[in-house]
Amino acid sequence: MRSVATGRVLHDPRTGTSFRFDAGALCLDFAHTGGEGPYAVFESLHAPADLERWVAEPPLAAAPTVPVTDDDLHAAKRLRQAIWEAAQARAAGEPLPGAAVGVINEAAAGPALVPRIEPAGPAAVRSAWAAPVTTAQLLSTLARETIEVLTGPLADRVRTCASDNCPLVFVDTSRPNARRWCSMERCGNRQKVKALRARRREASGDPRPTA
Repeated sequence: MRSVATGRVLHDPRTGTSFRFDAGALCLDFAHTGGEGPYAVFESLHAPADLERWVAEPPLAAAPTVPVTDDDLHAAKRLRQAIWEAAQARAAGEPLPGAAVGVINEAAAGPALVPRIEPAGPAAVRSAWAAPVTTAQLLSTLARETIEVLTGPLADRVRTCASDNCPLVFVDTSRPNARRWCSMERCGNRQKVKALRARRREASGDPRPTA
């Protein structure tokens, strides 16, 4: 990857709210672009053009030179689901699902994006991706990062949000290894409010549970 900057704005169609969520790794950001079953409501990759826009944004900034097809989109969603399942298992301390591992390994086996240096003006250079930039290369790059996250030095820092009703998964890249929430502005603040209400109820002798 050319940048360690990650994170995207997620939209909750059920409440109409948005918040910034940094999963700590691009592959995990990708895993939160939608899903299957109850997570289908969060789908953001409805058409090939949606995938093209997503990968063209920083930090990947890889505009495909070969148009994304419906088959490419299907392969991307298949890998996304595998990343989600594997990350959830790793966060729970459970064995990684064999089928998900197979999908990730299959994608990683193909050629990945190739970085290159390009001139950017007098005495300046910038990084770019060598053409062609295909969906298969993009997926290989995401799959390889997934393997690094799930097996590397930060593997024990892959965890789900500490909220009792939030499934978002992230890798804690902070120095103190103290991250607990998907986002402080979302679940972190909710938990603070809940804890404050509980303390006030306890101080007042009110036995009712905090909502």
